[in-house]
Amino acid sequence: MPPRTVQKQKRKSPISPALASLVLEKVPTGIRGLDQVTHGGFPKGRTALVCGGPGAGKTLLGLEFLVRGALLYNEPGVCIAMEETAEELVTNVASLGHDLPALIRAKKLAIDYVHIERKQIEETGEYDLEGLFIRLRAAIEQVKAKRVLLDTIELLFLGLQNEAIVRAELRRLFHWLKDAGVTAVITAEIGDRTLTRYGLEEYVADCVIVLDHRVTEQVSTRRLRIVKYRGSSHGTNEYPFLLDDEGISVVPITSLGLTHTASTERLSSGIPSLDAMLGQKGFFRGSSVLVTGTAGTGKSSFAAAFANAACARGERALYFAYEESPSQILRNMGSVGMKLEKWLKNGLLQIHATRPTAAGLESHLAHMYQEIQEFNPTVVVVDPITNLITAGDLHSVKAMLTRLIDFLKLKNVTAMFTNLVFGSGTIEETAVGVSSLMDSWMVLRDVSQGQEERVRTIHLLKSRGMAHDTREHSFTLSNKGIEIHGNE
Repeated sequence: MPPRTVQKQKRKSPISPALASLVLEKVPTGIRGLDQVTHGGFPKGRTALVCGGPGAGKTLLGLEFLVRGALLYNEPGVCIAMEETAEELVTNVASLGHDLPALIRAKKLAIDYVHIERKQIEETGEYDLEGLFIRLRAAIEQVKAKRVLLDTIELLFLGLQNEAIVRAELRRLFHWLKDAGVTAVITAEIGDRTLTRYGLEEYVADCVIVLDHRVTEQVSTRRLRIVKYRGSSHGTNEYPFLLDDEGISVVPITSLGLTHTASTERLSSGIPSLDAMLGQKGFFRGSSVLVTGTAGTGKSSFAAAFANAACARGERALYFAYEESPSQILRNMGSVGMKLEKWLKNGLLQIHATRPTAAGLESHLAHMYQEIQEFNPTVVVVDPITNLITAGDLHSVKAMLTRLIDFLKLKNVTAMFTNLVFGSGTIEETAVGVSSLMDSWMVLRDVSQGQEERVRTIHLLKSRGMAHDTREHSFTLSNKGIEIHGNE
């Protein structure tokens, strides 16, 4: 009898009480996705530096840190503004859905505008931050603040030529904030060859975040990167983030490991004759399905049938359309027997249609991530992925889709992607090259039979983990739906 092999599992040694007391305590920011990227938030009682170019979103991130702290964690905040007045900040943040005056009236927020006179500094040559400390202390005591925002730090030293004084006062400021016991966010403009103008702030701060707003081929994308975080692990990639009417949303997707659980549950494709090709049961839940074919072969019809079946089961389906408007989809699918309007009305179906050129690939990914998180669907359709090539190169599109597929698998969401192929060459070569990432792959063709007749065919190239029909079958699209022939 052969010996049994026993797989030993590594056990984590318990952390001693003495070591546990040394673990860095964190303050959750409340900003969607940022707490996941920072593995818990900003360091409690320390300073985080947020730097970037004009329009990168520094002030809005700092203000949202204060607002979320007051609303979600009962931690009042103080904003010391040196660039915009309190009235300007109130107006700007209102576009993100935040009511600053209400927080001020409730004594959960205090805003103090500090006007810096550059001429006065140049004439006297003397400068220290004692006046700022007095105002800061008064504001902190007024609302019993736990969080502080200083926006922006380089304005404190306008016209000051003595670099030694600047460095000394910067260190003094950071130490004062730490002694005050507040968790502080300081914003700074990015320097020429350094992260900040003076090149010292990033060394003194405990956490440094760089915001970037770049434009590639007339399409803008916002990204966030954590440069350093003393005493804590953190995500090290660049992360896309959005600024919308609900605030800031960061996409916390890194190079995810293959840790998702493979489900054995099956769900219908919405086409009984296709389910028959899949062992009479359909696709695995949580799998990814690819439908490829030339124009007019019925890819969108298969995708709509999949979403329609999910809604009929009482599940939620999310449809991302990059080629047709919602009205077009509803009209066209009605011609093949699918009445999707009822699912839209009862909230089981959502269709999000947009042009791929409306945003960069990372922004599209961020939007999709946000919609999936909010709607919590069990089925997602992306139709077609080929159009995303207009927003980036093939390598970038494949990288984006890889991250999306990993994210969907972790959430056990079943996804169907359509892919347009061109010409009469080898149809097994997909334009985006993601077929290897897919669990199931269907190829649709438009085959000529004689001079006057063309027939649509379907070939199930692969379906991992199940027995399936590998023969090529013809199918028809009619007002009764999709019917695949010859697979009885």
